[in-house]
Amino acid sequence: MSANLQARRPGARPATRPTIAVTTGEPAGIGPEIALRAAWARRAEVNAVLLGDAAFLAMTAQQIDPAIRVSALSLQAVRNGGLPHFGPERLCVIDIPLAAHVVPGQLNKENGRAVLATLDAAIEGVQAGWFEAVATAPLQKSTINDAGVPFSGHTEYFAGRTGTPRVVMMLAGQPHAPEDAPPLRVALATTHLPLKDVAAAITRESLGEILDIIARDLRGKFGIAAPRILVAGLNPHAGENGYLGREEIDVIEPALAAARERGIDARGPYPADTLFQPKYLREADCVLAMYHDQGLPVLKHATFGQGVNITLGLPLIRTSVDHGTALDLAARGLGLADSRSMEEAIAAALRMADAARNTPQKDA
Repeated sequence: MSANLQARRPGARPATRPTIAVTTGEPAGIGPEIALRAAWARRAEVNAVLLGDAAFLAMTAQQIDPAIRVSALSLQAVRNGGLPHFGPERLCVIDIPLAAHVVPGQLNKENGRAVLATLDAAIEGVQAGWFEAVATAPLQKSTINDAGVPFSGHTEYFAGRTGTPRVVMMLAGQPHAPEDAPPLRVALATTHLPLKDVAAAITRESLGEILDIIARDLRGKFGIAAPRILVAGLNPHAGENGYLGREEIDVIEPALAAARERGIDARGPYPADTLFQPKYLREADCVLAMYHDQGLPVLKHATFGQGVNITLGLPLIRTSVDHGTALDLAARGLGLADSRSMEEAIAAALRMADAARNTPQKDA
């Protein structure tokens, strides 16, 4: 946890608006537009500081809405003098200059390192106490790789830069229906793996670590005192007593039993095709799916456009949108992108910062 969060525990929300970093993502995609729109929409409740090319963002803001005012600071100025707290009448931008002109919808590897620099500045800012959390707009992995920097994604990069040995991807959102449905949170035991490699990647040890991370962050970053975790099986019908696979018997059930001995309320494994029903989800704070396309189609069907991607296990709070760069949409011009997921990512980061600030250190 950052020194900034530790210093403010315990207590209510600060008198001034909490400050979070918002990285603006791939400049040729919809990231800059949705970051500006979302930060402006949420400006009364949070001081969302944008990280990106200040001149490009100022130009984009004027094209979106002339009422949006931005004020630029250099990264070095913030390092030297700290981050001023602007009022809600304008947005602060920490200038991370791009190397090349932006053509909407067209990737340019010359800007790859600048995109990566926004992530570095966000991490530096949390560690220095400038920000309480980070919300990230979508970026294009290929642009950074083409710039000569090996890069597999936001999640892995944040883990590497903070020295975190294991992180967990979780998507969360409020289902569109029914109206009284509880928030849906789906964490993943494995992420971007070919299906043929999933079973080998799931071990008792890895599941134990993942359950520990989920339980710890639901307490420390969501304020859930006694998290309830429902766990999906890997095989159809959760293996059907070994007839459809033994991973449930040999791996998942022992991992859950060990987690319960550690005081974690982890139940299952349940057949994934029947687990995602309201009668079960009302009894859960999180569902742990075994692989990407087991859990996320359900989550995205229920919440798409307002879902949030959250990285658990980091020593900082990081949220993001539930979609990609939408280069084709960006190429068609401004005004077409939906910023609701970015707004929700900012709001989720704010709620998590509040919970972290008000959770005793031993629980985080």
